[in-house]
Amino acid sequence: MKNVILLIVFLASSQMLTAQYTEIINSKRPGFSESPYGVGTNVYQFETGMFYNSNNDKSLDAYPKTLGGELFFRVGKFKERLEFNANVAYQRDEVKDTLANFHIKGISDLTVGAKYLIYQQEYKDKSKEIRSWKRRMAFDKKRLIPSVGVYGGVHLDFLGKDYKSDGMSYKGAVLLQNDFSDRLVLLTNLIADKITSEDKYYSYIVTMTYAINQNWSYFIENQGRYYTDFSPNYQFGTGVAYLVTENLQLDASARTNFLDDYSYLYATAGFSWRLDSHQDSFVYKNSPKETMSKRPNRKGFFSRLFKKKRN
Repeated sequence: MKNVILLIVFLASSQMLTAQYTEIINSKRPGFSESPYGVGTNVYQFETGMFYNSNNDKSLDAYPKTLGGELFFRVGKFKERLEFNANVAYQRDEVKDTLANFHIKGISDLTVGAKYLIYQQEYKDKSKEIRSWKRRMAFDKKRLIPSVGVYGGVHLDFLGKDYKSDGMSYKGAVLLQNDFSDRLVLLTNLIADKITSEDKYYSYIVTMTYAINQNWSYFIENQGRYYTDFSPNYQFGTGVAYLVTENLQLDASARTNFLDDYSYLYATAGFSWRLDSHQDSFVYKNSPKETMSKRPNRKGFFSRLFKKKRN
């Protein structure tokens, strides 16, 4: 009870520093884009699923069908703005040649990396605006300026023998997020991948996510890749996510290509779960020696969509 009273007093007299942890799970799935925000310190998160890929490009007969699974592990350490992560994928490919059809399988991707939130956009709480209905309902132009994060990663070469390339390669990305409203979020990723490899390429991912209610949300996504031979590839994806509990999310999605002379289908289904050991430290500018630990109130929507911070 004493801690609660002290907290109320400090909230009334001090300005509190923000943190990016939210009580609802913050998952990258089911889209391919990534938010600039991390999971929060001492949060261990697992995002996994199965995927199926079908490609009838006649120039790529070696891999027309793929079935596999992937695991994306995320952990927050040291700072709220910092996250470490690792991705591993295992797949089984159908191989065709002029003599016979057979299959290959193994670890196809192993990537470790980290991201850091450079700039966090803050928005005015207009619910406290009681003098003017027009001001309360007006669009906040600051929402046009995104929060900004950066990512750096390494593709390791501990892969199956049929998926090995020319050694390690590197990946870098700029991660942007615009919160246009409490329900509508835009993510934009600008990516340079396999930078030191002969297979290097540059890409963008733009994802619009909308929350239908407390449990359901859906997204639409556009992805473009530009290879070293300047041959672009464009994809369109959509999917849904369902929040089971504050620490568990289910998802399903599908995507296809366009502006090509062949058809491509990628489908995935999976879930995200986190082990939450986070404890917030509230630091008050007017009282730097006072710190308190408190769990935030439940927001009621996916934190993946709404990166509202405590103010």
